[in-house]
This record gives sequence, structure tokens and C-alpha cells, in this order.
Amino acid sequence: MNAEQRPVDHGLVKRFRQEVGDRLAHQRRLDQASGLPPMTGEDERQFARALIAQVLEEYARGEIGVGRTPPTAEEEEALAGGIHAALFGVGRLQPLLDDTEIENIDVNGCDRVFVGYADGREALADPVADTDEELIELIQVLAAYSGLSSRPFDTANPQLDLRLPDGSRLSAVMDVTVRPALSIRRARLGKVFLSDLVGNGTLMPELGRFLSAAVAARKNIMIAGSTNAGKTTLLRALANEIPPHERLITVERALELGLDQFPELHPNAVAFEHRLPNSEGQGEITMAELVRRSLRMNPSRVIVGEVLGDEIVTMLNAMTQGNDGSLSTIHANSSMEVFNRIATYALQAEERLPIEATHMLIAGAIDFVVFIEKRNDYHRGGGLRRYVSSVREVTGVDGRVLSSEVFTMSGDQLVPHAPISCATELAYHGYDPAQGGWR
Repeated sequence: MNAEQRPVDHGLVKRFRQEVGDRLAHQRRLDQASGLPPMTGEDERQFARALIAQVLEEYARGEIGVGRTPPTAEEEEALAGGIHAALFGVGRLQPLLDDTEIENIDVNGCDRVFVGYADGREALADPVADTDEELIELIQVLAAYSGLSSRPFDTANPQLDLRLPDGSRLSAVMDVTVRPALSIRRARLGKVFLSDLVGNGTLMPELGRFLSAAVAARKNIMIAGSTNAGKTTLLRALANEIPPHERLITVERALELGLDQFPELHPNAVAFEHRLPNSEGQGEITMAELVRRSLRMNPSRVIVGEVLGDEIVTMLNAMTQGNDGSLSTIHANSSMEVFNRIATYALQAEERLPIEATHMLIAGAIDFVVFIEKRNDYHRGGGLRRYVSSVREVTGVDGRVLSSEVFTMSGDQLVPHAPISCATELAYHGYDPAQGGWR
């Protein structure tokens, strides 16, 4: 910042945001009364930029008229950015999202802001709004302009999950907590490859080569781990091993993977997003419906961002019907627990599958389970570490799912363990465990 430049006046930003918002709403009403189609999101953003310039020009003239110094060009640019961020962006959250070292942001009311850093540190940050009501307004703006459709956030809809423009995940609640609260998990690694995860220690080199061969061999892979363990990042890295000529369809509750944003890697990708019901309870399109729909869209592979419910049965059926090479993630505490977690979801599904039937379905659908975990040793003098600690191969069913742990932890290292039954297929795609993963 220039030494002469004043810091951004958040009071002015709030005032001008309201003024520009009112003019924008007035234009929407005029368009509707004239029978004109509503502006697209991008058109509305461009129109808002023109309104912001207009409002700032009026403000500068007013300041000159009463003998005060108007904002400098740099200050005006900062104000314009703040107004636009307040209207369509993330407002005062923006500086936190701009900090590449921040991994997590937790907001417990407008003035209780906690951030977690990549090295494991945790710290308090500045307030992101002046009042809790303003914080709710900020979240409502984000809900209106993120994802494929506007999502409500109000007393009738007190929970919200969405993907921010930079790929970060936001989860927010109100009315079911004393104060509105939100959590943001940063997408620090957007275009990520297995080589990046080998480089930062998440994967050992041989495991990187194994996973690359497993994707090339079109093995169905389920990634498991706890919250914030790094499942989605690993899923992106696996997906980026898929050749660009393949047609990918992703199915998610809230858009997050963003594979379609990298056309040089995935030129033929379609992203599906769960649609919530409207205020009358109509119009919902569930994850299970989207998985079924994806199978009619000529996919080479179907990728389900996160399995959390009854879509599991539809997804497993898809995996057994020729849609090999599918990828997904699931919450679990170990690679072995994944099978019971899937069985629990299947019992809750419309099909009400008994455990035995679910185990048969798992055995025919999933080839490998990859378990990733997170350990924070910052307060003991270490750092934050994410690493794959187990890989399990599904080998059959005998009343329960049969599996063998082909990679397991030995001390602080992941090492090959049980023989891989599909080793011949993997060798065809370049992986040879007898030679440290090289063929």
C-alpha cells in the first residue's frame, strides 16, 4: 500500500454496496416490467461494475463540493474492489482467502474468527463483519452467486454448503447455533497431480506409481479419511491421471472438484450438482437421481465427489455395470471401516439393502480403498502432515467383504504388504512392485 493511501473504509464499502444493490434491484424490476429476460450472472456483474464507477464518481464530486479531498485513484480502486466483493464476492473474507498459507477459516459470529495455517498454527483474525446480521447477509450473497443455482440461507433454510469462486468449501449455519457460524476449507492445491503429492510427502513414490497405474487400468477407487484429511485433493490428483480424451461426469452435493475448469486436462467434462427443493418443497434433484442421470450421458467415468447417503447403492450399481474407473470419497476412520460405513448408508437407502447384499455389491464394485489421514504435531514442535496410511484391495466376498492390505504403515513409512491380485493388469500399465514400482 502507498504510504499516503488510506486503508479501505469498510463503512463506505457497506454504504455503497447498499446503494449499488438498490440500483441493481431497480434495474431488475424495470427489465421485468418491460418483459426483458433477466440478466445473466456475468451481465449483472458487468452492470454492477458500471454502477460502482457511477456511485464512486458521484461520491468524489460530493467530496470536492464540500472542500474535502476525494479518494485517490488507488483508494477508489480499493473501494470498487471492496464493493464488488461485498456484492458478489466474499467481502472481508477476501484477505484471508488471498493468504496462500491459510488452510481453514472458522467464524463463530462476526468477530470470532479463527484461522488454521498449513504448518499447523492456529490464530485469531480480524472480524469479517461488523454485526452478525451483516455476516448473514454476506453468506446470503455468496449463496446467491455460487454454484449452479441460488441457494437459500435463512430461518427456513439454516444450513448451507457451497463452493466459493476460488474452489474453497464453505459450510454455514444459523438459528441452530447461538450465533451464525461458518467454516471454510481452502482449496490450496487446485490443479494438483500425483507428483505434487509425492513431492509434499502425502504419497511415497512407489504408491504414486501404483495409483497412476490403477487409474490407467480403470480400477474403481474409494478414497477414505476423516474430515479435512485431504480426500478431495487426492481425488483431484487421481482424476488428473485420466487421459484427456475420456468423457468425465462428476456428481457433487456442492460443486467443488472443478475438473471442468481445466479444459487442457479434461476438455470433455460435465459437472452435476445436487439441487435443493424450493420453498414449497418441490424441485429437488437428489444425488442418487444425478448418478442415474449421469449413466445416460455417455460417460467414460463417473466421479462422485463425496458419498454421504443413499446415492451409494446407485453408485455401486453403476460401478458393476461397465462404468469402470470410477472414483469417490467417503468419511471413515480406517480402510477396513469403509465397508461397514457403506453398508450403513445402503440400509438407509430407498432399496434398504441388507448387509449381505451390500457386501456382495461392494465386492463387485470397488477394487481399492485408499485411506488418507492428517496429523498435526505443531504444538509438539512438528507440523501438519497428511499422508496415505493404508491401501486395501477388495478380493471377494464370503458373508463379508474380503480384502487384503496391499500397503500398510511400518513406523513412519508406508510399505508394500500383501500381494496384489491384479498385479498383471497394473504391470501392463507400468507398475511392477518387484522393481520398486517401475516396470
